[in-house]
Amino acid sequence: MRSFFFAVGFWWISILYVLMAAVLALVPGSGGVRWAVKRYAKRMVQLMRLIGIVPEVRGRERLPPAPFILAPKHSSYGDGFMMYVQFDAVAFVTGDHLEKFPLVPKVLEKLGAIVIDNCGGPEARKDLASSFAKAAEDKRIVLIYPEGHLTKVGEHKRFRSGVWHMQEASQWPVVPVATSLGLRWQQEDYRKYPGPAVIEFLDPIPPGLGKDEFIERLGGAIMSNTDRLIEEGRQWDEANGIVRAPEAPTSVATPDAVSQDP
Repeated sequence: MRSFFFAVGFWWISILYVLMAAVLALVPGSGGVRWAVKRYAKRMVQLMRLIGIVPEVRGRERLPPAPFILAPKHSSYGDGFMMYVQFDAVAFVTGDHLEKFPLVPKVLEKLGAIVIDNCGGPEARKDLASSFAKAAEDKRIVLIYPEGHLTKVGEHKRFRSGVWHMQEASQWPVVPVATSLGLRWQQEDYRKYPGPAVIEFLDPIPPGLGKDEFIERLGGAIMSNTDRLIEEGRQWDEANGIVRAPEAPTSVATPDAVSQDP
């Protein structure tokens, strides 16, 4: 029943605010679109609370003065909502697959999103550099998922080098972010589970590191702290009688496995 209620609420809220953002995209200025998307994210976090998912934010005291780059673990659609409501202005990195939908390119433009080629490679890095330059001019917080994909609980994919290139271009600190939200809302799964869902801002990584050293430090921080939060969440589940469906084996990437894609 919990999952059904969430699914109904998710689609009702999504349709309402997507239509609202699409209409506001036709209005001069970006304020209306940014207001609608921020409200959308807030409503999603409220919906999570209504079904027993309890969002918790840790480590805000570690955040450096803006601007900086956020590099979170991405194990749920929900972590994007939780991240977005924490800040006044966030420029997020997304794939160009979204641009095939009507009015979405205009919405992304007004949000200041950084849109890159999903295929990766040198052209994607060039697009990333060009789009990031505008966000840097505005001194906005930038959010990029360094693994590039949604991951299952306990799974770690190869960490891409795009975030290092962004830091090299801006000389901004990079803040790794660990999360346990995947225990409650994993990837795109229909089934939802109650309990605490943590996002934790970790110690910032200063500019000046070589690419391999940076990726090793970033990946190590995200993987080890996400695993710690997941274990903490599993202990909460055991203590509160939360039973889960069996999970398929997951793959793990070492942090020094550096991709040349952004």
